[in-house]
Amino acid sequence: MTAPLTVPQKPMTTVPAPKKPGRLWRRPDRTSMATRSMLVGSVVLGLLAATILDIGVVGAAYLIVGVGVLAVVGILTPPRLTAVQWAACVGALALLGVAAIRGAGWLAFVCIVAAWVVFTWVLVGGRTWTGIVVGPVMPWRAALRVVGFVRRRKLRVGTSPRVPTMRVVAVTAVSVTLLLIFGSLFVSADPEFAKIFGDAPAVRVDEPIARLVIGALVAFVTLSAVYLRRRTPSVDALAPKPAVPLSLWEWAVPLAVLNILFLGFVAVQLKTLFGGDKHVQVTDGLTYANYARQGFWQLMAVTVLTLVVIAVAVRRVDRGDRRSRNLARGLLGALCAFSLVIVASAVHRMWLYENQYGFTRLRVSVFATELLLGVVFILLIAAGVRMSGKWLPIGVLATAAVGLLAFAVFNPDAYIAEKNVQRFENGKTIDTFYLRTLSADAVPALDRLTEPQRSDALMYLKQELLGSEDSWWEFNSSRERAREILGSN
Repeated sequence: MTAPLTVPQKPMTTVPAPKKPGRLWRRPDRTSMATRSMLVGSVVLGLLAATILDIGVVGAAYLIVGVGVLAVVGILTPPRLTAVQWAACVGALALLGVAAIRGAGWLAFVCIVAAWVVFTWVLVGGRTWTGIVVGPVMPWRAALRVVGFVRRRKLRVGTSPRVPTMRVVAVTAVSVTLLLIFGSLFVSADPEFAKIFGDAPAVRVDEPIARLVIGALVAFVTLSAVYLRRRTPSVDALAPKPAVPLSLWEWAVPLAVLNILFLGFVAVQLKTLFGGDKHVQVTDGLTYANYARQGFWQLMAVTVLTLVVIAVAVRRVDRGDRRSRNLARGLLGALCAFSLVIVASAVHRMWLYENQYGFTRLRVSVFATELLLGVVFILLIAAGVRMSGKWLPIGVLATAAVGLLAFAVFNPDAYIAEKNVQRFENGKTIDTFYLRTLSADAVPALDRLTEPQRSDALMYLKQELLGSEDSWWEFNSSRERAREILGSN
């Protein structure tokens, strides 16, 4: 017998199944349900915010509400916060505390927004640039999920009669609301009755809708924060996939050309970049306005665009190839070094412009922003040493938060007033019309002006500060000090 012929078979290759995209929300389970303490705490906090928080008044109320939110989210809501998360929470509260220290509303607004960004990072813990950017919008994205989160609340079965949680919340809300409304009206109606409660909050019946919206918004934000703590989304799953590396010459040539351009600009323009007063004085047709103002904005644009170029280039470098890694380290490091020179030039130009034409909020703010960009380039250089920047997004976020706190300690409105008063004392002109727009932070410096400039600069602040008093929850250190100065003169 002959053996049957067998046809050789090709070895079967296993085709890997396509990976499923990252899941943003995990499926709900029993541990992700709201507890009674979470619900009651959120409602009570909303009522507190409706009573004391006025978005038009910069005061301690923002810090008080922030402490309440942290208490509900960090203490009443498991799991426990880590040491890093607690440190970030302290930073967020410090940013909210600026509203109780500084009188500048614009500065308080920026700090409140920054506190929101830091606090949402505590909730979602993004580690990528996408996670950092998406984090602040997650409480709003989870709006419909929060409703289901509350409705899924289940009570344990026991021998005692069960009381629906929502009824407990409703009864608590109604009782506290009635107490606040009628108690405050009685306090406002009778001075003798008011003595029993001291400085009790007085209900502003002319803006009930605004108060209701504020209270509902704070309660919703607190519930959203609780939900994000219980069902933390994977915001990093939204980050774009790693890009396909390019050939070495495809990214190295553009970077080399850009480095040559930067080197040529720095080498040829050294006299222009750092010439300062002497360069302006000896150059025909060159004014401080042309030298400092236009040059600053153009150099700042170069700084920002350089960050974009670096971000794109890093994604296209083959980090597994040693030669590509070393070349990228050299080219990108040189680009960052040249950018630091550009940052120094921009800062120098703005400093000259401010000393010549006066100090304003815009000029001081962009000056500080340019300094922050310089620190970012230093962080990029540090990350480029090992070609690993996993820590960079969180590092930049922490740097920005600390920098903003330092800017608040710096007290920009007071600095602007001080420098403009010094210029006036040295015989230069002063713009009292602009100084009127400054906050109570500027009062100590403006009080040194001679008449009639002093009265002209403090006209609006006198009307605002001496004609009203703050409640304890509206306390602001800067306004209190300004009232003492203006009241004594």
